[in-house]
Amino acid sequence: MLAKLLDAYRAEPGAATVDLLLCEAHQQQELLHNGQADVALLHLPFDSAAGLDTEILYTEGQVAILPASHPLAGRSQIRMAEVTALPELPMARWPSHSGSYPEGPGPEAQNLTQLFRLIALGHTTAIIPESAGTDLRRDLAAVPVLDALPVTAVIAWPSQSRLRAAADLIRVATRL
Repeated sequence: MLAKLLDAYRAEPGAATVDLLLCEAHQQQELLHNGQADVALLHLPFDSAAGLDTEILYTEGQVAILPASHPLAGRSQIRMAEVTALPELPMARWPSHSGSYPEGPGPEAQNLTQLFRLIALGHTTAIIPESAGTDLRRDLAAVPVLDALPVTAVIAWPSQSRLRAAADLIRVATRL
């Protein structure tokens, strides 16, 4: 979605140059609040939009990412209880907004590249938004999770922002 958004914005008359800042999932809010970023893409309920204005872009389901060789990888769908009950593949742990990891048996993951490598090696599994599970490596499988909470992608910005370029980008994002 990001590529489509940037292409559509660049085609707008008077579009400003976009400096893209790629960061870890737990860093977007801080970058918005401290002025390092003007807008960010967030995924609710995983990210916090507290103190930010938002526009909903889309809502999607979630998928379980499993090693392609796992018996559940060939299923057309799965339930949360089936994924969380896999003792050989404990759920990966993501850092909180403070950067600390919750207690638990699964390995710590900071980004999707690291996560996907850990899953391929048979050390963990994860339930992630459907769009993050596209174009996977051949040694991974994405299986829709029927009873997982839906994820809402939003574009967010500081509520006090009055930047014209940011408003234009937000307008294009909501149009897509």
